[in-house]
Amino acid sequence: MPEYIRHPLIKADTVEQRLYQLDLAGKALAASTLVVLPTGLGKTIVALLVIASRLEKAGGKVLVLSPTKPLVEQHASFFRKVLNIPEEEVLTFTGSISPSQREDLWKSGRVIVSTPQVIENDVLTKRIDLKDVTHITFDEAHRATGNYAYTYIAEKYFDISKDPLCLGITASPGSSDEKVAEVCEVLRIESVAVKTETDRDVAPYIQKKDIEWKRIDLPAEMKEIKSLLEKVLEDRYKRLTDAGYPIYNKRYVSKKDLLMLQQRLQGELRGMPEPSVYTAISILAEILKLSHAVEVTETQGLGALRMYMERLDNEAGSKKGSKASKRLAEDLYIRQVVHRLKDCDCEHPKMERVKQIVLEQLNNKPESRVIVFANYRDTAEMITNALSEVEGIRPIRFVGQASKYKDKGLTQKQQVEIIDMFKAGEYNTLVATSVAEEGLDIPSTDLVLFYEPVPSEIRSIQRKGRTGRKHEGRVVVLVTKGTRDEGYYWSSLAKEKKMQSNMQALQKTMPARESGEYQRTLDDINDKDQVKLADFDGDKTKVIVDQREVKSSVARSLDKAGVDITLQTLEVGDYILSDRVAVERKSTEDFTGSLVEHKLFEQIANLSRTYEKPVLILEGDNLFTSRRIDPSAIHGALSSIALDFGVAVLYTRDAEDTASLIKQIAKREQTEEKREVSLHGKKAAPMLPEQQEYIISSISDIGPGAAKSLLKHFGSVENVIRADYDELLKVKNIGPKTANKIREIVSREYTG
Repeated sequence: MPEYIRHPLIKADTVEQRLYQLDLAGKALAASTLVVLPTGLGKTIVALLVIASRLEKAGGKVLVLSPTKPLVEQHASFFRKVLNIPEEEVLTFTGSISPSQREDLWKSGRVIVSTPQVIENDVLTKRIDLKDVTHITFDEAHRATGNYAYTYIAEKYFDISKDPLCLGITASPGSSDEKVAEVCEVLRIESVAVKTETDRDVAPYIQKKDIEWKRIDLPAEMKEIKSLLEKVLEDRYKRLTDAGYPIYNKRYVSKKDLLMLQQRLQGELRGMPEPSVYTAISILAEILKLSHAVEVTETQGLGALRMYMERLDNEAGSKKGSKASKRLAEDLYIRQVVHRLKDCDCEHPKMERVKQIVLEQLNNKPESRVIVFANYRDTAEMITNALSEVEGIRPIRFVGQASKYKDKGLTQKQQVEIIDMFKAGEYNTLVATSVAEEGLDIPSTDLVLFYEPVPSEIRSIQRKGRTGRKHEGRVVVLVTKGTRDEGYYWSSLAKEKKMQSNMQALQKTMPARESGEYQRTLDDINDKDQVKLADFDGDKTKVIVDQREVKSSVARSLDKAGVDITLQTLEVGDYILSDRVAVERKSTEDFTGSLVEHKLFEQIANLSRTYEKPVLILEGDNLFTSRRIDPSAIHGALSSIALDFGVAVLYTRDAEDTASLIKQIAKREQTEEKREVSLHGKKAAPMLPEQQEYIISSISDIGPGAAKSLLKHFGSVENVIRADYDELLKVKNIGPKTANKIREIVSREYTG
């Protein structure tokens, strides 16, 4: 008979006692701790033990943060079942609960389980206060890097809580020393506690897990198609070299290398770049697409390649399609590839192997549950279709929420429904992308099959952790010989070994950090922050922020910089800094997107009409590369914004830079100019001339300046539309291309 945990806040006979979990909980109660424990060994139980102890000894509230809504619901259900407190005191906070409801519920809750984005928003808007929170659990703690919501919540928590303590739990913190160090720094970790499957106190609870690597040959027909793609790729590498940007060791160049070169080229666009930079960026865009096509061919199969080429062709034919996709669609070798794909009925031998392995598993153990992991949705769809043709296999495709061309995603509700049907046996095989690797309550399975290896040790560990929980499990990884599969295979193995080694080393060195070194590190960080924010002393600067801007990290950075922010739904502008200054913030992608979709000038016109001193902040480095737009069109738009609308255009590198600039402008307005922060309300109704200008400027390639010229020349919108080609050419700054465009739009028969 198993022994059960005995604690006044844990219901009797509900939680089995395991010594390694008690050991980990003890360490986590002594100091803020990162617990690294293999999947399926009860990380949530460790959190429960710490939570129960903190509620008993320190009182207050505890917060449990998990990345997804389904996992939040799962955790809350578990805590209601085992905690010896009224069920109504265990609350779930997700985006489906209104902010005002959350504000009221917060007052009565003792255990709040939430997605981090909801808590971040509620702290920013001052709906909730973390000062009475005595413990926070950060589930999937390896996410606590960069701008993820964990970073902001942890910082605010340790700043204002009267008695802070946190627990980070993960099965895979990563192999990179830098990433693990960042997680520890963000969560103010003072100790690391690691358990592995070979530890003496863990081993009795480990089920046997067989891992098999099956190597597969690429058929000759697929090699021929791959060879055609590589000829195009080789040609583009040569063109890149001719442009002055050679790629060495092309055979071993990774996507990361190519993206780093793209970043470097974008940096060279500042100032007055050479024409070769634009050429290189355009060629590099083709190389990235071709490199992906080669990878799909050798690791996924021709069905997946057909789908990719169809999307590429669709992109090339669309109005918003990039020049890179258009050029590739016209390439002779690419056309040969498309032609070969139509005639070739050969498929990747992996597909047949998947059917054999899954069928064998289900024949031997009919009650089995199987997960097949694939990197790409196209492949997941093909695998699902192939398995559905086999008697005895009942597969279901399981993907994320995003939708794209001919590929509709699943809502979180649909995901939960599929998992429930998988548990019940309605489906016995889940064909999943990375969405099933973490953050969902997927039951233990008898077989996990990798359609291809993954280079990420975190993802590999998460996938393997889906089997061997309650009984023996099996992991099979398919590897195509002589392809990127093999590179990913060795990369994943090396990273997993390095991660285990790093964790053991970190566990030994962390106590030294506890006794002074860690505090000195925090002091150093605080000193740097004080220098960086030295000019933010004095009275609190106020900024009104549009609710939708919370999705960016600018609001978070303003709050960290000591700005008193108020969130409201703004009809005009994104940030109100005084009674006369409003800021419209656009990332470079937003700016070019708004320009292409003809939304930009309406927003700018509203800003200009409503505020005396309007400001446009352009954030990011890739203004000329985020869309394939002629640089002269971008320069023309910027000129019009500054000269025709009188809007100041300012540039920033990133969200933190934007926050710093907004802070400085707001401080100048409120401190030096003694101006109040005042909201001007709704969009001003445009006057008749502005409405007329807007109608004409909505025609493609016509900006506000050209619209004014046309209206001045012809006198009315009606006369502009009725003017023939020769009459249009008489207008200043209207050339043959624009005249043709106007005539085509106003005279062509509508076919929509």
